[in-house]
Amino acid sequence: MIVHPIPPFYDDNSNILILGSFPSVKSRETQFFYGHPQNKFWRVVGDLFGEKMPESIPEKREFLQRNRIALWDVIHSCDIDGSADSTIKNVTPNDLRVILDAAPVKRIFVNGRTSEKYYKKYIEKDIDIKAVYLPSTSPANAAWTLEKLETAWKIILD
Repeated sequence: MIVHPIPPFYDDNSNILILGSFPSVKSRETQFFYGHPQNKFWRVVGDLFGEKMPESIPEKREFLQRNRIALWDVIHSCDIDGSADSTIKNVTPNDLRVILDAAPVKRIFVNGRTSEKYYKKYIEKDIDIKAVYLPSTSPANAAWTLEKLETAWKIILD
């Protein structure tokens, strides 16, 4: 059983919440979200907001604050082999009220099918907010080019 080691990122201006499933091995090592260099998350959101891709953790934090984005994951703890979402078992969900009680979140997005699956299974009924599915930025989702991801992810700007 691995417990999520990264605290949620948000502040009292966050109005978009983006949820992954569970941090990859690389993200757990770097202690911040989307830490794998092949994950397209930071490139996608940087391009969408017309900014240079943030690289350091301080730059990523500043980017998220400037753009009113909160980040966390659906899963608090689980059994997982490496970073493979397909191996996730024994899920305990995160309590999103930590963020929702403190920030004016208007919309919730899920990054990938695994986060969507566990959001619907464990969280949606408790908070009564439907999450919008976004295709995964993970390197495991190689079929989605940067351009295709950016087209799909534009919805976060609405």
